[in-house]
Amino acid sequence: MLEVNQAGLSIAEAARRTGVTAHTLRYYERAGLVVTPVDRTAGGSRRYHQLDLEWITVCTRLRATGMPIKTIRRYAELVAAGHGNEDKRLALMEAHRADVRARIAELEENLELIDHKIDVYRGRLEAGDADRLWAPNRQADTG
Repeated sequence: MLEVNQAGLSIAEAARRTGVTAHTLRYYERAGLVVTPVDRTAGGSRRYHQLDLEWITVCTRLRATGMPIKTIRRYAELVAAGHGNEDKRLALMEAHRADVRARIAELEENLELIDHKIDVYRGRLEAGDADRLWAPNRQADTG
């Protein structure tokens, strides 16, 4: 990510750099997901700084891993509160990591089924007997 100049970035430029929409940036602010108040120009326009962009990236990645907004909000509150609650932040991240690992294991299990189905179809197509694969309204091998 390119460094942000001293004056900061408009909401449109911050959205472009972070890969989220301006609507999402405003939502993150309203939902209490930011750790510091977003700077404003004299005219009231939002100005985003490097720390803001880095935090937005953290929020975006946590959401991508399935962390609920409520949990991100709690994490943001802990971070904004400063030193002294690192044990709570650690516990929150460890619990989320366990959830992510469980979902990954489930996805890997589902991927095994998909791989099996691909192997069945390839094998039957190569053997020339794909017409024996199971289809509704027909008695045949399951595929």
